[in-house]
Amino acid sequence: MSKVLLIEDNNEIRDNIVEILELARYEVIVAQNGKEGVEKAIKTIPDIILCDIMMPELDGYGVLYLLSKNQETVNIPFIFTTSKSDRLDIRKGMEMGADDYLTKPFGRLELLNAIEIRLKKKVLQHDFYSKSLEQLDHLISKNKGLTELKKIIDERKSRLFKKNQVVHYEGDNATGIYLVLSGKIKTIKMTEEGRELITGIYEPDDFLGTNIILSNMSYDDTATALEDTHLCFFPKAQFDEMLRLYPDVAEKFLKILSNEIRNKDAYLLQLAYQSVRKRIAEAILRLVKKQSNESVCITRDDLAALSGTASETVSRTLTEFKNEGLIEKRGSILKILNQDKIVKMRN
Repeated sequence: MSKVLLIEDNNEIRDNIVEILELARYEVIVAQNGKEGVEKAIKTIPDIILCDIMMPELDGYGVLYLLSKNQETVNIPFIFTTSKSDRLDIRKGMEMGADDYLTKPFGRLELLNAIEIRLKKKVLQHDFYSKSLEQLDHLISKNKGLTELKKIIDERKSRLFKKNQVVHYEGDNATGIYLVLSGKIKTIKMTEEGRELITGIYEPDDFLGTNIILSNMSYDDTATALEDTHLCFFPKAQFDEMLRLYPDVAEKFLKILSNEIRNKDAYLLQLAYQSVRKRIAEAILRLVKKQSNESVCITRDDLAALSGTASETVSRTLTEFKNEGLIEKRGSILKILNQDKIVKMRN
């Protein structure tokens, strides 16, 4: 029986939701305000949380913020139930990491479907996480350190970062490194003119922050989720101990660091000397290199930041590529139709 934590200060609404959930055979835990909700979430670790926004003592945004900072509750599916239907309110909640948003009044089926979908997604994410860990088997031979590294990864919990959610800001102190289990992370720097420049794209099995953690410096860029992304975090102390104890682990991360430096050198040369068409072609190929279906979801602004050019130039060049039969673009979905020609274009 799945356990639902309901955080709601309105007695009538709370009783109605409890009745619906209990009829659907859910175990329901009730909290009458945000502060009580946080305490019960930490104490009971529910399978899913339904939370109102406007509440005394601590509002729903505060509840979500506090639970996202707790290792035991950070991955619990979180649904806002509220009468606040303004687009900015919804966007704020989703960017903070909420999984769904139900606007009052909502029907019985709408409520139950939202809960069922999130619980099923949680199971699928757990299965995917386990599969991602298995993909690291190719790193392991007879090296004791890499075996220990996989064991640590296997024991640690992943954290979900929603699309556009910030992982770290430029200037933050680095407290560890992240392993990307699923999704994509971009790292960005702002130019003096206020333009965004993407300095890196990190995909599944990539480590984020290796260069910073090895140099003992603060982050020199900002990392943001390009899409819903699961990350596994390694505290700096644990990472340093692994490097000290196991030469094979140190060798692996030196190779990762060397590849990052080489890739960034090539990227800087590309920005300095290649034409706009070549830069945009290279950016597209960087984004789809691990995509089996040769398509990617990317905004015009992100593509501009990745290719070091203006958004208007990106739009004009993509139209040219489309007219030449190289790509297909619908909204933010970009699909390559002729990869060979695009590869030749960047050379």
